Amino acid sequence: MSTGSLIAERFMRYVKIDTQSDPDSTTYPSTEKQKDLSRLLVDELKEMGWSDVELDEWGYVIATIPSNSTKKVPVICFCSHVDTAPDCSGKDVQPILHLGYNGTDIVLPDDPLQIISTNEHPYLKQKIGDDIITASGKTLLGADDKAGVAIIMQLASYLKQHPEIIHGEIKILFTPDEEVGRGVEHLDLKKLGADLAYTLDGGELGSLESETFSADGLELTIYGVIAHPGYAKGKLVNAIKLASEVLELLPKQMLSPEVTEGREGFMHPTDIRGTAEQASIKFILRDFEASKLDIYAQMIENAAKDVLAAYPSASYSVKQSEQYRNMKEVLDQHPEIVNYAEQAMIDLGIRPIQLPVRGGTDGSRLSFMGLPCPNIFTGEMALHSKHEFVSVQDMEKSMQVLVRLLQIWEAASK
Repeated sequence: MSTGSLIAERFMRYVKIDTQSDPDSTTYPSTEKQKDLSRLLVDELKEMGWSDVELDEWGYVIATIPSNSTKKVPVICFCSHVDTAPDCSGKDVQPILHLGYNGTDIVLPDDPLQIISTNEHPYLKQKIGDDIITASGKTLLGADDKAGVAIIMQLASYLKQHPEIIHGEIKILFTPDEEVGRGVEHLDLKKLGADLAYTLDGGELGSLESETFSADGLELTIYGVIAHPGYAKGKLVNAIKLASEVLELLPKQMLSPEVTEGREGFMHPTDIRGTAEQASIKFILRDFEASKLDIYAQMIENAAKDVLAAYPSASYSVKQSEQYRNMKEVLDQHPEIVNYAEQAMIDLGIRPIQLPVRGGTDGSRLSFMGLPCPNIFTGEMALHSKHEFVSVQDMEKSMQVLVRLLQIWEAASK
């Protein structure tokens, strides 16, 4: 069986396990079911013959592949997250393997209205002849980031079977709750013991991401004045209506995700709830320049001030919290980490593509915690949607990049 077939087999096994995280949970991990996959990964790593494997109380899987080099090689961590996004159901995923994709639109059988078209997903045009995995139409697939999990697991198996590949010590890390921005919240870096890391959570073949959004969360709470609706004239100030007025004042043709691209930032309302007495709006603020996040926050607060100016008995509060920062600030201080990954791709005939990530990875947080961590491709595409897909060959090439990367680090060490 080829390496690609083995990765596909692993991947299709993993996506059937529901690991959706929950942004409203106060537990860690946010959902206990994420550990269902984590426990399986621990068992599989031990079955491969790796002994230093642990699932800790927070849901982190940490494993060690010992060095077989005589050199002092930096300890490299490969990391992926086990959870899937709250945006779309991850329950009862039915993966479908489309062998030798022929270039036509892919109609998903459990909901024929769900069509993965080459017009909407032009990357498919580059994958003719590849084996493509999709979901069946009712759920997301979970390639984000079980593709990364499968790649790292296959690497662990491959290195056990090929002791002739000389490498330094490797740490494997699988995290929960990345999709809700809490993936490394309880990670003990000293316990992990790595010098640098690479997340496997990127998209198209060759993508190597060393720059992400900086991100804040913001919650605007509006306090109205409640009164019996039958006798409310001149008394009632409806917080729900005020919240809608605030949203109406915010830009629609700029600074919104639906109209921005490239290096443009945005402020995005993700949740609105409440009563006539009190209502809140949750926003995510994103930009490649962290200083702009405060500008976006001020725009939201100014809108609230403008609306409430006509209602002196009402009030509001704003709570802004840091989520992650652009990892480029850290990685620029360690250029070899990205350069070696580029070289690994070039050595394998893959053209490296460096584009800024309009999002974040666990690597964003890890970099600022002291573990520099760019992001390497897995082939995962159309993330967080029923149209999610991945190329088996992309996953296989990603694993080959990791093998070559280990060899480059070992060769460069003394």
